[in-house]
Amino acid sequence: MIYLCSSSESRALLLTNFGIDFMQKSVAYDEEQITTPIAKDFVYTASKGKLDAAIRQFGIETPLLCADTVIAAADGTILRKPKNREDARRILRIQSGSTISIISSAHYRSKHLAFSDISATHYHFSKFEEEDLEKYLESGLWQGKAGGCMVEGFCKKYIKSVDGHESTAMGLQVETLLPWIKVKNQYV
Repeated sequence: MIYLCSSSESRALLLTNFGIDFMQKSVAYDEEQITTPIAKDFVYTASKGKLDAAIRQFGIETPLLCADTVIAAADGTILRKPKNREDARRILRIQSGSTISIISSAHYRSKHLAFSDISATHYHFSKFEEEDLEKYLESGLWQGKAGGCMVEGFCKKYIKSVDGHESTAMGLQVETLLPWIKVKNQYV
């Protein structure tokens, strides 16, 4: 078993779907202290900070898995988790009819292995219909999501094309991680 050091329902669902035995245990890390405007640097720093906090809190007797995800707009601007409904509307309108990169960074640490990865999945969206956007904002499902984006939900019908793994966009690049951590159904 491993500790998923995240409260993300999407990450938990991915691990379940890939048959990974885990226990979800969140850690506290303040992402607001990160000042870089570069998406890959931001997400790496956040996920590494979470790993460091997890090691302090749990040790490494049980393997630890930490991750973070951000969205970069076509111009490279980081689209963070919306602060409120108006912020979500603004951020989602930036994505409408555009291309975004969803960048996830994962760190896995056990007694025997240290693994880090940064992966990106690129989505090309058609224009969001205003009525759909308003219904999505009303639902509140955008809360706690990087860029307010749900490629497995609201955004799905607007995807024109995708380059990369959906799992990366959902917050954890399981296909990249799995060969490193699971050997003959044992976690290393």
